Order: sequence, then C-alpha cells, then structure tokens
Amino acid sequence: MTDRDILFKAGTVITMDPALPNLPVGDVLVRDGRIAAVGADLPAGDAEVVDAAGSIVMPGLVDAHHHAWLGVMRRLMPDVDDLFAYIDVVASQLGAHFRPQDMYTSTMLTAAASLDAGITTIVDACHSSRSPEHTDAALDALNASGIRALHMVGPAMDKGASSAHLPGDLARLAARWNVSDSRVQVGLFGQLKLDWWEVARGLDMRILTEFIGDLAQLGPEFAKPGVLGPHNLFNHCTRVPAATWKLFADAGVNITVNPRSDALFGFDDETFAYQVAVDHGLSPALGIDLDTAFGSDLFGEMHALFHQQRAAMRYRRFRGEADVPAPIGVEEVLRAATVNGARAAGLEKRVGTLTPGKAADLIMVRTHGAGVFPVTNAIATIVQAVERADVDTVVVGGRLRKRGGRLLDVDLARLAADATASRDFLLDASGHRVDLFKSAA
Repeated sequence: MTDRDILFKAGTVITMDPALPNLPVGDVLVRDGRIAAVGADLPAGDAEVVDAAGSIVMPGLVDAHHHAWLGVMRRLMPDVDDLFAYIDVVASQLGAHFRPQDMYTSTMLTAAASLDAGITTIVDACHSSRSPEHTDAALDALNASGIRALHMVGPAMDKGASSAHLPGDLARLAARWNVSDSRVQVGLFGQLKLDWWEVARGLDMRILTEFIGDLAQLGPEFAKPGVLGPHNLFNHCTRVPAATWKLFADAGVNITVNPRSDALFGFDDETFAYQVAVDHGLSPALGIDLDTAFGSDLFGEMHALFHQQRAAMRYRRFRGEADVPAPIGVEEVLRAATVNGARAAGLEKRVGTLTPGKAADLIMVRTHGAGVFPVTNAIATIVQAVERADVDTVVVGGRLRKRGGRLLDVDLARLAADATASRDFLLDASGHRVDLFKSAA
C-alpha cells in the first residue's frame, strides 16, 4: 500500500541521472509508489500537489554502512581512537547484555533518525546478530520504521557470544525477506569466512566485509574466479596493499568508506581509501558507521569527504608527488551519497536517481534557511550548506515518512523513553560507568 499520488511542483530538481537533465524549475510525479515523470508543468490529475518552490527535490540519500544496533549508545565514546578499546566497551561489556528488545529499540532509533536526515536507504551492518530472535527484532524495526534497508547479519563481536545459528539461519531469512520488491532485505556480514560466503552466494545474498589492510589479508583463495564480485561490499579499505586493490578492481567489488569514523580511529592515511578506490576505477559509497561518536547524518559525511580528500591530495602535492589526483568536486560527493550507495546495496535499478520507473525514494530540502539562501549552485547547497533541519519531506516507496519537517508515524516521546530505558539497562547490567560532562576513550 502507498500513499496517494504526489506531484512535487515547481522545485529545483536534481535527478542524478546523466540521461535526465536537472531542472532549475520542474516537477516530479509519484504514482503507485514509483517515479512516474520528471519534467516541467506536469499535469496534476488527482495527485496531491506539494509546493516545492524554494526547495530542492532529489533522490533520497543512501547510507551504505551503519551499525544500527548501536543507536542507544549515542556518543558513548566520542573521543575513542583505539579500535580494540571500542570493541571491549560496545561488544564485550554492553553488547553482551543486548536483548532482542534492545536490538529493536536501537535499530528503530537509528532508522527514525536516518529518515529525519533524508536517508531513505541504509545498509545495516549488524555485527551483533546474537540469535535468530535478535535478528528478527532488528528486521521488524527496520520494516516498521518505513526505511529501505539491507540488513547484514553477522556474528556478535564479543567472545562469549554464540554464532551457532549462522550461517544456517540465512535460508529462513532469505525466504522471509528477500522476495520481489521487498523494501527490507537481508545479506551476510561474513568477514572472511569463505564457507559462510558459499552459503550466502547460494541464496543470492550480498556479502559485507570490514577490511583494514594491516589487520586483515586476503589469501590466494580469494583470487579464484567467482569468489569476489559485485556481490561483495568491502568497508573502510584503508591501508590496503596494491595487489589487493587490483584484485578488488578486477572483480568489481563495492567499496564503502566512512570519512568521520575512519579519521576517528586513525584507520586512513594520506593515500585516502576513497581516492585509491577511484584511482582503480571503482565508485565508492559513503557510510556513517557508528553512533557511539556521531549520529545518523550523511551531510556530515559529505562534508568530511570533501575536505579530507582535498587535504590528503594537497599534502601529497606539497610532499612533491607527481600526478596527484585532482581535488574532489561536490557532484562526486553527492554521487557517493546516492548513486554509488544504491549500487553498493544492489539497488541501482530501484533507487538512487529520479528516473521514471524507479521506486519513489526522494526528499525535498528547503532552501529558505538563513544559512542556505540564495541558491547559486544546487548541488553545492546540498553538499555544503543544508542540514537535517532543512529536510522538509521524505518519501520511501511512494509513502510519506516526513512532511513539513516532522516525522510521520513515529512516536518520538515513546522512542526516547524506550531508548533511555534500554541504555540504562545496558549500563546497569554491564557495570560500565559514564559521566555526563566527561568523555572517556
């Protein structure tokens, strides 16, 4: 079921489709949950007309890597720079006490915050699938939230957790969720377990691996034909050897980067993983990664990507390197947050552009804020100026999820109470102590 037909009227339209021109003033018609037409002066018929004058209408943002289960741990470790200290707190201490209801609340919180910020699709990297009941809770939350999602099922990080239900549970999940036109789907967070990969490939699932070059290596078995391909998502990809990059490029894997968390943990260096991927002909997507330091805001990742790439390339030029890549532009950044993310999730035929026939996943962003007008460059305005408060309307699959700056069908008071109760339970059960005014790495 979808909402009634909607006509976004007289807005600035960014299509992100090279075959479909952007429009300084244009309309977007949503019918039966899909983009029906993009053009000037489209007839409204019986569609609900949304006045888009003074706004930008564009594809919804795609968050290509996010641990949604960390939602109730927001800003728990804002200054952490030690990966293993982070794992100890979020997994071995708090994560070990996660109940299915905590999984539901955290995932719902992350999904609601994402929709509020104009994110219509999320790749949910769940490295805390402690039981089938935990997985079901996460999937139920994603489904109830209204967001489009690819939930990647993976074993919990703490040593005390059992993963005996994996990968055997994947067949049950695929039968339930990976059906035609499903808004929520399932993949495998498989790391480098090739026997698990084989199960996932047999179910036509996408496979996620978090990959930091000096912490993991690909053996010769990964170079065998068919092992790597477009079904793979490799996240971070920092400090990766040249031979591995060639293997990635030859296989056409998907690369996702998280500019803020990669800097937080010190994963990246001046070669800059995003740029190395581009240099190998790949099209990296953007992810937020975690809520323990940040939140569900892809605008922040776009800001970080723009400035980090330019800083890294400038450093290489100052150091005297020849043939340093050019500074990144705002259109490349926006493509990473839309088109490239859709491709990483395996949804490029369904979302990522305002192409007629695709699912109606789109946002309308107001430009009348004091920090936004006048709009001299529409794409730069999205990448450099607007914030979540400027996101007026969010549509997923033709259904309104945010309108007039307010989330629809979300009881924020109840969600806040549930999130606080979940956080407090986890802190009490783990014995972990926090200070309201001091941070601990």
